[in-house]
Amino acid sequence: MANTAQARKRARQSVARNKHNSSLRSLLRTSVKRVRQAIAAGDQAAANEVFAKATSVIDRVADKKIIHKNKAARHKSRLSAAIRAISA
Repeated sequence: MANTAQARKRARQSVARNKHNSSLRSLLRTSVKRVRQAIAAGDQAAANEVFAKATSVIDRVADKKIIHKNKAARHKSRLSAAIRAISA
């Protein structure tokens, strides 16, 4: 348990930050899942549309350093490659 006022405040801030970061991480996972579902359905037009929204979410989460920028790039690259593979 925190003993000083500063430590108590830091504990409160940590809880709030954790809740906010968790919701953004969940949003990221949901958006990636939606792209994967569109890819699985084989609908390239829908996949491209959902991918554009997911790219925005991925970049936003990476900018806030909730995930690393390389992980964001990896997500985008793999989803893009999967969408391109639909037409092949």
